[in-house]
Formats: sequence, structure tokens, C-alpha cells
Amino acid sequence: MRIYTRAGDQGETSLIYGKRVPKNDARVEAYGTCDEVNAVIGQAISFIEQEDFQAKATLIDQLHYLQTILFHVGSELATPEGKEVTWKLEQRHIDALEQQIDKWQEDLPELRNFILPSGHPAASSLHHARTVARRAERMAVELQDQLQDSLAIKYLNRLSDYLFVVARTVNHQLNVEEKHLKADI
Repeated sequence: MRIYTRAGDQGETSLIYGKRVPKNDARVEAYGTCDEVNAVIGQAISFIEQEDFQAKATLIDQLHYLQTILFHVGSELATPEGKEVTWKLEQRHIDALEQQIDKWQEDLPELRNFILPSGHPAASSLHHARTVARRAERMAVELQDQLQDSLAIKYLNRLSDYLFVVARTVNHQLNVEEKHLKADI
């Protein structure tokens, strides 16, 4: 199978069900940004794999699962209005994120002020993924009227919360000090 099709050479691409749209269409921007989140999570995984800490295997498994679910989010965003979503998000996906957030947060020091996105390269990558997830969420909000009973916006919102907590967890597990915002600058 060839990787190139030449079908997009004139600046158009296909949504699910074959509808052709410009490559800068709001749906393409939104699911493309989910793909970007996925790639940054993959980068974080590559940094995590180089370390040795107690929660490593669990964290990698969760992040791989999230990468799969991001394809479901992209599927919802790439399905034209009025068509059936094949890989539909379910409330259980959001519930699982919330449970994981609560579990990871149990072992973290309480936040008393803002922290700077930094620390171990894996944590920094997870903070980066968080900000890209927020951008994907903002793009999905633009499509809100076209997303039929979709949980994509809610999922992306919760995903960014999860990525924040997991970035803190990585720093905590690897004994990397969090940098706190200095208000006296």
C-alpha cells in the first residue's frame, strides 16, 4: 500500500464518509490538533520509558490507552453533521479519566499556588500535551453546534486536567522539584 494518494494535493481532504473539505476546515483543524496531542503524549512516553520509578508501567499503559481514545475523539470531530459516529466516545471514558486523576492526585503534595510547566522532560512533554489538548478543546467548542450529542469537548477538558496531574506525578515520582510561580517579580 502506498502512503501517498495525491488526493490532497489541491488543499482538500476527506472527512469520514468521504465528504471533501478544505484542509483548513474547522473539523480538520480540531482533529489534527488531537493528533498533535497524541504525538506529544508519545514523546512523553519515550521519556518515561528511559526512567525507573514505581508507577512507570501503569502510567505507560494509561497513556497508550489515552492515545487510542484520542482516535475516538478525532473520529467524532471528523464525522460530518448528520452522519453516524463509528467510534463514539462514552461517559465511561470520562469517568475513567476522573478516577485516574483522583488516584494520581492522592500522592501529590497539595497545590498552594500556580506551578510552572517544567521539570523532567517527560513532565514537560505532558504539560505541552496539556496545552495542546486545551487548544483542541477550544477548536471543538467552535464545532459544538455540529457535534451531535458528542462528549468530545468534555473529554478534552478532562484530558487536560489528567495530563496536568500526571505531569506533576512524574516530577514527584522522580523527585524533581516543581517550580512555583513567583508573584513578587
